Amino acid sequence: MLFQIKQLLLHYREIHTETLVSSSHLRRWKEVNKLFPCETSDVLHCESVDECLQPFRLSVSTLQSVSTRLKKDMIRGLGKHTHHRAPVKMLPTFVRATPDGTEKGDFLALDLGGTNFRVLHVRILEDEQRVVKMDSQICAIPQEIMLGHGEKLFDHIAACLAEFLDSHELKGQTLPLGFTFSFPCEQLDIDKSVLIRWTKGFNCSGVEGEDVVRLLREAIHRRGDYDIGSVAMVNDTVGTMMSCGYRDQSCEIGMIIGTGTNACYMEEMRNVKRVEGEDGRMCINTEWGGFGDDGSLRDIQTDFDLVVDKTSLNPGIHTYEKMISGMYLGEIARLVLVKLTEDKLLFDGQVSDALQTPGRFETRFISEIEDTGLENTQRILTELDLNWSLGDVRLVWLVCDTISTRSAQLCAAALATIANRIRNNRGLDHLKTTVGVDGTVFKKHPNFSQQLQATVRLLAPRCDITFLVSEDGSGKGAAMVTAVAQVMCFLDQINK
Repeated sequence: MLFQIKQLLLHYREIHTETLVSSSHLRRWKEVNKLFPCETSDVLHCESVDECLQPFRLSVSTLQSVSTRLKKDMIRGLGKHTHHRAPVKMLPTFVRATPDGTEKGDFLALDLGGTNFRVLHVRILEDEQRVVKMDSQICAIPQEIMLGHGEKLFDHIAACLAEFLDSHELKGQTLPLGFTFSFPCEQLDIDKSVLIRWTKGFNCSGVEGEDVVRLLREAIHRRGDYDIGSVAMVNDTVGTMMSCGYRDQSCEIGMIIGTGTNACYMEEMRNVKRVEGEDGRMCINTEWGGFGDDGSLRDIQTDFDLVVDKTSLNPGIHTYEKMISGMYLGEIARLVLVKLTEDKLLFDGQVSDALQTPGRFETRFISEIEDTGLENTQRILTELDLNWSLGDVRLVWLVCDTISTRSAQLCAAALATIANRIRNNRGLDHLKTTVGVDGTVFKKHPNFSQQLQATVRLLAPRCDITFLVSEDGSGKGAAMVTAVAQVMCFLDQINK
């Protein structure tokens, strides 16, 4: 039996010589074998399961090809005449600098992106070079407001903001405000953002096609009992970069890998053809989740990816995101487990009703299973009404590890594309930069960060990248965007 396990491990290493697998990955596989001893039939099952999982395994050359394709789409997205048909939208954010440590003052932040929204008061202390989150309050948005007229929504936001200012004795001050509005928008300036369409269950009339900053100001003016200063619209990815940028001023990339995935970075103004001006830099919101929406990634999509896309709320949209992010990884794993069970490679061929239910295998299960905790895995499989053996546990671990590894590698390919672009833009032989990162997949998966960083080192060998986990990008980050925007506005007035 020991000989057969060794043979399987050799086979596993052999088939991964070209498919990027780290030594730590193989080490984890050996640990699983120690924890969950297998029978002879399990070894044969492993080989069959491995064959099923092969389409998820990406070679270095494939990842390099993905990076090359993304690079071309990024250029299309930046183009004045090509951006409208580019799957990677490369949206200008009008954020023209990262923090330099001199920012200071009091700021308000609004974070609207779901059935609740947050109001925050943030104080930035220059002398201590730190951000202090003073106070915050969560406000609910009733269903009737989410589906009613837009004026009522913004009146509700203005009322909650007034209550917050009252309770914290801030109503006499006119404070600048950072507004994180997590819906698809066309940003026309730092303080002008037009809603393209509602998502996430909102359908307020009279808002699509309108400037949401203007609607907020009008609601505040209708009340007449307080006012706000300058407003900066903030994308959550940009907020992540800016909140980390105050702690590490070499941070010029923001990345989110959670329910969804996206990234932003500082691009040279000469390359941003949709905005006038050649000097300096501007933060670009890549919206890289749409990469592949034109079919350019069909060669690496598995049959399971195609099913996930077809049964999603937005078929044909956010192709890359559906292969990477937490909203979809659990469902991909579920579909694979169903297929393997139907092929009698798992659970004695018995598929439970729970496993057949879409969405029932949650992405957090992947993280828990990959921690190789026997009790966690037993509990999850039992909750799914599955009759499992120790051999099944090993194979379920292999499925989860393969799917999360592909996610990390694809994310790394996109990040390496951005880092290489920044280095080439600046004519540098070597780039040293920091990525501000947020999202539950990055933070909570036991191996995701390690796999991502190892892959980035391979694909961007001339870039030295540090990763810094964001602290409240939509709160502190929004305040930081507002602070930097104020400084840039002041400098523009001086130079006029």
